[in-house]
Amino acid sequence: MQFAILGPVEARRPDGTSVPLGGPQLRGLLALLALDAGRVVSAGRLIDGLHGDRPPEGAAEALQSQVSRLRRRLRDGGAADGLVEFGPAGYRLAVDPQDVDVHRFERLAAEARATPDPAAKSALLTEALALWRGPALDGLADPPRAARLAELRLAATEDRVEADLALGRHEQLVAELRELAGEHPLRERLTAQLIRALHGSGRSAEALTAFAEIRERLADELGADPSPELADAHVAVLRAAEPAPARPVPVPLTGFVGRTELDDLRGALADARLVTLTGPGGAGKTRLAIEAAAGEACFVELATTTDVPRAVLAALGLREQGVLAPGVAGEPADRLAAALADRSLLLVLDNCEHVVAEAARLVRRLLGACAGLRVLATSREPLGLTGEKVVPVGALPAGAAARLFTDRAAAVAPGSVPDPGAVARICAALDGLPLAIELAAARLRSLSADDIAARLGDRFRLLSRGDRTAEPRHRTLRGVVEWSWDLLEPDEQRLAARFAVFVGGARLEAVERVCAEPDAHRDTDPDAEALFTGLVEKSFVEFADGRYRMLETIRAFCAEHGDDRRAEHARYFLDLARAAEPKLRGADQLTALAALTAEHADLHAALRWSAAEEPETAVRLIAALTWYWWLRGLRSEVTPFADAVVAAFGAEPPPGLAEEYVLCLIQASGAGVEPEPILRALDGPLRYPYLFLLWAFSPHTKVRDGARLAALVGDDPWSRAFTRIGDGLGAQYSGRIAEAETHFSASLDGFRALGDRWGEASALEKLAEFADWRGDHVRFRELMDESVRLAGELGAFEDAADLRCRRADGVLRAGDAETARADYEAAADMARAAGTTVTLARARGGLGEIARRAGDLAAARRWYTAAVGLAVDPVTGGETRIRLHTGFGWTAVAEGHLDEATDLHQEALATALEHGNLPGAAQAVEGLAGVLAARTEDARAAFLLGVAVGLRGAPVAGDADVASVTDRVRARIGAEAYAEAFDRGREMPPEQALSEFGQRRFALGS
Repeated sequence: MQFAILGPVEARRPDGTSVPLGGPQLRGLLALLALDAGRVVSAGRLIDGLHGDRPPEGAAEALQSQVSRLRRRLRDGGAADGLVEFGPAGYRLAVDPQDVDVHRFERLAAEARATPDPAAKSALLTEALALWRGPALDGLADPPRAARLAELRLAATEDRVEADLALGRHEQLVAELRELAGEHPLRERLTAQLIRALHGSGRSAEALTAFAEIRERLADELGADPSPELADAHVAVLRAAEPAPARPVPVPLTGFVGRTELDDLRGALADARLVTLTGPGGAGKTRLAIEAAAGEACFVELATTTDVPRAVLAALGLREQGVLAPGVAGEPADRLAAALADRSLLLVLDNCEHVVAEAARLVRRLLGACAGLRVLATSREPLGLTGEKVVPVGALPAGAAARLFTDRAAAVAPGSVPDPGAVARICAALDGLPLAIELAAARLRSLSADDIAARLGDRFRLLSRGDRTAEPRHRTLRGVVEWSWDLLEPDEQRLAARFAVFVGGARLEAVERVCAEPDAHRDTDPDAEALFTGLVEKSFVEFADGRYRMLETIRAFCAEHGDDRRAEHARYFLDLARAAEPKLRGADQLTALAALTAEHADLHAALRWSAAEEPETAVRLIAALTWYWWLRGLRSEVTPFADAVVAAFGAEPPPGLAEEYVLCLIQASGAGVEPEPILRALDGPLRYPYLFLLWAFSPHTKVRDGARLAALVGDDPWSRAFTRIGDGLGAQYSGRIAEAETHFSASLDGFRALGDRWGEASALEKLAEFADWRGDHVRFRELMDESVRLAGELGAFEDAADLRCRRADGVLRAGDAETARADYEAAADMARAAGTTVTLARARGGLGEIARRAGDLAAARRWYTAAVGLAVDPVTGGETRIRLHTGFGWTAVAEGHLDEATDLHQEALATALEHGNLPGAAQAVEGLAGVLAARTEDARAAFLLGVAVGLRGAPVAGDADVASVTDRVRARIGAEAYAEAFDRGREMPPEQALSEFGQRRFALGS
């Protein structure tokens, strides 16, 4: 029989039917017994639970009678005799606690708390909460315990919501959280979760409103400030869609043996902005740096790269640029300087020795530009910069070395205590080098400490006859690696040597492909996993998160002892990239991006080798990875590889790879090879349809046959949706708005069917713009919110910031200045964190617009002045410069500075014409109309307002500046004269309008 007390109190037969229990006294009694199922409950506790502090006279006798009636009811319902037992200490419900819903609930909730996986946690808590059918105990007994259970239910609900938020279920949670927060208006965790759900659904303005409401309630009713959790949720909205967190300092897998250098290092970091740990490989520099890093820190591993600035960008979670808009990537060092200018951060640059000059140049630049930045470098030599403090890292003292060996020995051979004398001899033979000591300790699985000491002595006497010019500790380290190598089985040696080709580690599948015997008749080596187990046990290989990795020192040694597998390595990663490329254009987009990002270091290694040794493989690999680089915002990353390929082939593409070669040419730095003759020879359909996009916006090409290339885009669903984006842009920039909207709507439908977030976000942003022009503010917000959300899912933080500015533009036009301000400020925070100066300029311009509309012209001028100098991008910055100059121009008109306003609007017009942007030109012409209206040249002003509508293809509803000019001009010259002048302007062909009004210094009169 089952018992339910989380709601109406019930006893249920095995078939699920309820046993009639009678009145509230019997049901309350059963509830109290079920709360302590399997345990004895005293008569006093039962009486208190049923009657509270004032039981009626004769309560004890009444309890006996109630127990008898309850037994009879249960027996009549099919329960066995003796279900309710009586003893000297009281009464007991003799059932398994798991037969009672409250105990099942508590067990499931406890299991969920112990589960790290959000999906499993959500499932367990959902099952637990489904047991509730109403208030616990049904209000029949023990109000304090009922209140405790209600609190447990609410806490479990919050935990389940937390798990669902971690799974990205923001939209599904909003309604539930609104209801819960309304029922518990002072419960801060629920409101924090509501804020996060709203923000995750793209409804950040509502999230900010929810925070403002609870902050006011807390102050009014409790006199309290928001909790840290609530404040963090608020800050997350304001700084929404920031770049991924900086790569944290690694968490060591083993304990740290104290070293005197650690105190020296901490002191140096307190006194100097640049500290470099120097010493030989294996001396423990990296571990010391990890132990010393405190506060906000970012760890950058340089051992597997030669491009220091891009490695730092990746470690900081930054990208070169967004993915929704074309543009030319700036210098990574400039991006880093902008992103770190306002941050207080410790940048740990590990293993600088092979890139010491490049690291020094970047560090000099960043320390000079970023006042809150400190740098901790590890290297075999100093960076050589003024102000650098060098902390040498030498051998471990004898005592520390022995402790390290003993600690590691306990891990590999628990229960055995190595002979102290042998340990001392081992540490002395290894010159106290931590890496050498750890390798030696790993041998205790198969050798005693005395055996290790004896073998090391023989090895190093032999090694001493070698190269005496080498630094002694380098000889020792190499010797201990070689000694450990000699103790491997031949199959282990062969696998370790081949595995060294992986610079970033690998999963077993990759190892089986790349490291297989050349003459093998099958693709996999069935013994690879067993061999790796031995290599992990012997500290030659590390295993974590499903990947095998080698320390760089060991990898360098192993690479000298095996056959060259770089060709197999390159071909494996070519296959991987080609298999992933179609998935980047559909529902599996995020999964494919994550998979390629995990292999980033080895994809680069494959490109470096193939560009130099097998250029045709490099061509294929560049083509397969092009869209990945675009979606990751790292478009210039390919440039050095593309340059090498172009140098190898020149003007003639490799046979059968013309399309792939054009992608290389587009992404090269400008090798002097003209791609258009190759393009003209293509007969389509394009295997890589985005070639058209890259080619059209490349700074190294001139579009002369765009229509023909566009016609080569294939007829598959993605290509059709992509083509409609291009058609829509062409129609919009030519002022054909209805046609443009048709194209973008069709594109959105196509990309939605495919599940391509990039395509959906691109189309949504344009459709939102048209809704804004029509004055459909509800539709505008829906479309923009969805676009912001999709950009965030792609990790396109730069685009999310820009989209917030665009959303704020429309919100401000609708009259909601406070919500617009929140979006502009959030976008500015995001842009500063990401180092995107164009978006920062646009956000500042928006804040200037708010100040101007509020009549604070001095503040508006300050904002515009601060913004104009930032918009420098030659492609994507054009639209922003138009907006800034026109906004600044309207400010100058309001101040009465008409000549300045003329210059600013004409600057905007020149920029629009340079980019072929007719909507931008319309915006500038409207600004010039405002200047004419201020000079009371009303007929000309009306005429230009008509020209602007003709250029754009539609008016913009809710434009307060244009409405003000229209009202003033119409009032002065009359509605008929205004309409006649306006219609003449609107009917003028765009080509004629541009010819007549597109001059750099269009004369407005005086």
